[in-house]
Amino acid sequence: MQIQWFPGHMNKSINIIKETLGKVDVIIEILDARIPVSSSNPMIPELIGNKPRLIVLNKNDLADPEITEKWMNYYKNLDHTMPVKVSSKTLENLENISVACNELCKDSKWINRREVRGMIVGIPNVGKSTIINALSGKKKVAVGNKPGLTRDLQRINVTEKFQIYDTPGILWPKFEDKVAGYNLAALGSIKDTILDLNGIACKTLEILISKYPERLTERYNFDELPEEPHEVLNLIGIKRGCLQSRGIIDIDRAVNFFLKDLRDGKLGLITLEEPSELLERERQTLEEREKRELKLKLKQEKKRNKKG
Repeated sequence: MQIQWFPGHMNKSINIIKETLGKVDVIIEILDARIPVSSSNPMIPELIGNKPRLIVLNKNDLADPEITEKWMNYYKNLDHTMPVKVSSKTLENLENISVACNELCKDSKWINRREVRGMIVGIPNVGKSTIINALSGKKKVAVGNKPGLTRDLQRINVTEKFQIYDTPGILWPKFEDKVAGYNLAALGSIKDTILDLNGIACKTLEILISKYPERLTERYNFDELPEEPHEVLNLIGIKRGCLQSRGIIDIDRAVNFFLKDLRDGKLGLITLEEPSELLERERQTLEEREKRELKLKLKQEKKRNKKG
């Protein structure tokens, strides 16, 4: 799946981050704990340089706790980085955000003279605005389940010692990592209107069949779980009454049922990716890039030969 989506407000968001960078001490990157790497914009490290970075694994209440601990250990081993796991829904561990920001800045010369200034960054629909509202105790920013709600820079005093800048959510121009594209789409971080939801559901079901087969069996009351994703969708359609005339299964409705259950946490505590998978994903992404470059090169040569 080669998704390309870079509307004007995304480019504006990048400029806002660049312009604000000099005013802040620490970058607070909000990730979805169920897909930490897929929900991390690969442009962020280049944008922020050597600024200390706090990784906030949000939606911890929806993620597999064993795998979340693996991600915590992974991020602890990165330079200038500290992870915390939180839930903006249950308010679990939100106080650790300001504590961790202070810890990241503890050796700075100014630490006793002024507040710590953090800048919150992240892609759409990872819970940035909800976290800010919970931290500040008031409804300061727009909250919703659709990507792209927050558009302008906002500065918020959380406490006398902690101030945050909220930036609009940004995606990157295209998803070279196909797994990231599918994972983001499955959890609703990309607008459904530009996607093949059937394909996304099948790719996600491949993961769930492998890692969490019992969750599917329990949720949809299957007697036996099929091995193929499309067969699972057919069964979901039957179990949920997604039938058209003559008993034909309405697959689109079955897909919508499944994706809603996934996004609402009805399938239990689930994480779609693990640190151990990253090397293979990087290899596949590099391989795909080389194929595209070779295809483009051959196309250009063919065009030159025609002209010659």
